[in-house]
Amino acid sequence: MRPKIQKLYYSIGEVAELTQLKAYVLRYWETEFKQLKPPKNRAGNRTYRQKDIDTLLEIKDLLYKKKFTIEGARSVLNKGMDSDIPASSVGSTDKQKVVFGKIREELESILNIIQN
Repeated sequence: MRPKIQKLYYSIGEVAELTQLKAYVLRYWETEFKQLKPPKNRAGNRTYRQKDIDTLLEIKDLLYKKKFTIEGARSVLNKGMDSDIPASSVGSTDKQKVVFGKIREELESILNIIQN
């Protein structure tokens, strides 16, 4: 999403309008995602750049469309993972990974039986 008027810096109100998010949500996400740290000007107001807006839109997509938890979205952003992975596998414990692996093996064996 690109704004109609290109600027170097955007205020929190402008970013809230562009992303269709409330300003308090933007401020909260700053506390949850280390990738989102817009600098502040002398008056203490946040100054968002285009890369900050892109990050916000990615977070919004992960949380609202792909239904990740905040922890899951944080993991995706931290690891630079592809955001198309299933939400259930993000933040899985070792025990869950073992169970998922066994389920996958069983499904593959069933598929082999069906194909033969």
